[in-house]
Amino acid sequence: MAIEKVRAFFRARGMEDRIREFDVSSATVELAAQAVGCEGARIGKTLSFVHEDGAVLIVCAGDAKIDNSKFKAQFHHKATMLSPEQVLEFTGDIIGGVCPFAIEHPNVTTYLDISLKRFDIVYPAAGSANSAVELSLPELEECSGSAGWIDVCKGWQTEG
Repeated sequence: MAIEKVRAFFRARGMEDRIREFDVSSATVELAAQAVGCEGARIGKTLSFVHEDGAVLIVCAGDAKIDNSKFKAQFHHKATMLSPEQVLEFTGDIIGGVCPFAIEHPNVTTYLDISLKRFDIVYPAAGSANSAVELSLPELEECSGSAGWIDVCKGWQTEG
């Protein structure tokens, strides 16, 4: 079970108490926000895309959407999401619980989108469709093994 792998990952860092498991689904941004008790934008959703011989994971704010032109400028190819089978193969997680933690596949690279930078605390999934983990942005950077911050999303900026 992926959440057990994530639990062990955070236990080794003395952070297992940050994982929250719910009696309800947290498989969508809306459900996760209800379960956590926060605004949906603070949910760190992990999106998974085909990239070269592997996958790229992008953790972005719950209210952000991939901007195809920004994605293509960043990665030099069209944004193509992984199939559910590929998600499981590359991350060990199922859709609705995909997270950037304890990824063992060597051909997976994780990035953080700048849409998250407006928050001090965010809540990405913890390897199951009924979990989340509370992290500061520096903790998210470290625990995700992020390759860096990128700007590939739209829809989250405020006007003006």
